[in-house]
Amino acid sequence: MTEKEKMLNGDFYDSRDSELLKMYHNARKLLKTYNNLDSELLDERERILAELFESKASGVWIETPFFCDYGTNISIGKNTFINTNCMFLDNHKIMIGKDGLIGPYVQIYTATHPLKASERILRNGNDTRYLTAAKPVHIGDNVWIGGNSVIFPGVTIGNNVTIGAGSIVSKDIPDDVLAFGNPCIVQQKL
Repeated sequence: MTEKEKMLNGDFYDSRDSELLKMYHNARKLLKTYNNLDSELLDERERILAELFESKASGVWIETPFFCDYGTNISIGKNTFINTNCMFLDNHKIMIGKDGLIGPYVQIYTATHPLKASERILRNGNDTRYLTAAKPVHIGDNVWIGGNSVIFPGVTIGNNVTIGAGSIVSKDIPDDVLAFGNPCIVQQKL
């Protein structure tokens, strides 16, 4: 099994694997171009995002700067808006539905590590590696995620959900609710 297959299987993997580094460097080149592109060059913006992401439906708008690890693990549905300074650590799949609003500085994490340092840090002479695993994140249709929120690995957010600004979403959120806080919890049915 390749390191990429391990990553997408949720197993521990080597993030410095040559295939993954090639994907990482390609994403950096595309992001550098995208983040420095004149906002009026809409066709070029579309071309770069189509090359970066696994899939991107029509009407997706992503403010700059935008950051991700690979891009190839991100799928975004029709008419979703992603505001400035978002960071998507797409070590596993990040699937965002249609008609979403993602506020500024939202962070979506799929990567995770062992909690104990002795299990997380691998040393071999002068070479230090860190065990990394990843879990997918699913965000439904018609979801609004307020600015400065953090979505943890393995979380599913249902359809028609509003997540209040500054929330730390560490557990699944069902359909049709308002949720916020640290930790993020359901506050009311919508």
